[in-house]
Amino acid sequence: MAKKKRSSESYEIVEYAYGGIASYSTPTHEVASPLALTVMVDDNFRSSLQEVEFILKYQFRDKSLLEAALTHSSYSDSPSYQRLEFIGDAALGLAVANFVFIQYPELDPGMLSLLRAANISTEKLARVAVRHNLFSYVRHNAPSLARKVNEFSLAIQKEGDEILPYGGLVKAPKVLADITEAVAAAIYVDCHFNLKMLWEFFSPLLEPIVTAENIQQQPVTMVYEICQKEGKSVNFTHWRNGTQNFTNIFVNGKLMGSGSSEKKEISKLSAAKQAVDKLWISQALPTKEVHCGTEGANEVDEICGAKQKLIELCNKKQWPKPSYSVVKTEGPSHDRRFVCSVQIETLGYKSQGDKKPKVKDAENSAASTMLHILNDSEQGVRVS
Repeated sequence: MAKKKRSSESYEIVEYAYGGIASYSTPTHEVASPLALTVMVDDNFRSSLQEVEFILKYQFRDKSLLEAALTHSSYSDSPSYQRLEFIGDAALGLAVANFVFIQYPELDPGMLSLLRAANISTEKLARVAVRHNLFSYVRHNAPSLARKVNEFSLAIQKEGDEILPYGGLVKAPKVLADITEAVAAAIYVDCHFNLKMLWEFFSPLLEPIVTAENIQQQPVTMVYEICQKEGKSVNFTHWRNGTQNFTNIFVNGKLMGSGSSEKKEISKLSAAKQAVDKLWISQALPTKEVHCGTEGANEVDEICGAKQKLIELCNKKQWPKPSYSVVKTEGPSHDRRFVCSVQIETLGYKSQGDKKPKVKDAENSAASTMLHILNDSEQGVRVS
């Protein structure tokens, strides 16, 4: 049960069971804005404030907080979001830390730190600003800033809904993350530093939240980790031609990924993504083992376990689960043979296996074919 006591300033202090944090309810008398702002607001900007309140599903008691959160330093007539950004960074970090700590009681501190970092990274918060169109409400006098934001927004639209806390192919403008932090801080200060209330109103904006189930490491790190486990050598080569940077990644002397961009770090990231994809697929390729079925125990085949390996690959890549179907049945009832196909809808690939005495074996055969198709996409059969 919440404990209440009266402070000398007539606040009601309430202890919430949310990370053991004391929070403040609505004051019983008027309190000066923590920013002490005096801002002249035109009708257009006042309308923008109302639209942002609708996005946040939060109505501000002190509108000057939201006004500051949506004002860039290039707009010299009013205080900017810089002070709010400072406290928003800390508040969001603590709110996310509380969430992952409570959500995953079994995780070690290292994994908890990764989850917190993934959910409050510049990339993640910049994407929040784009997804909810926050920059369009910001007052600024910086046309170059708007161009960078537009370039980043267009790149995100091409990516779809993939969760990329480590970065896409266009570097996230830090200003977008700053705006997200400032808006979060505006709520946090307006509700008198109530962290529980901040999380209730702001966590929907962070969706999809990076969880222990879908967290992805930075691709360059993943390349090194995968190769270290398999005892393979990794070599990055980089060169520049005019304004473009180029990166190649070689694993055991074989080219596994290449990328190009005006920014060196983006070209390296792009190359690493390609390399990770190929390394995952090569890990999943079936090796020659004894046939899985009861028949022909001496028959050497390479389909054993292929179905499970394909599922594991799809989980890693966040693809839909493979769908199987029996496309042909032959032979008398005592000597049936089955042919199965498998399809991964997102990729548009479909493969068909060999005749097998059991449906399970036929599905494994189809999965084995699919794994080889993914390893060499030129062999794929596109589904119309």
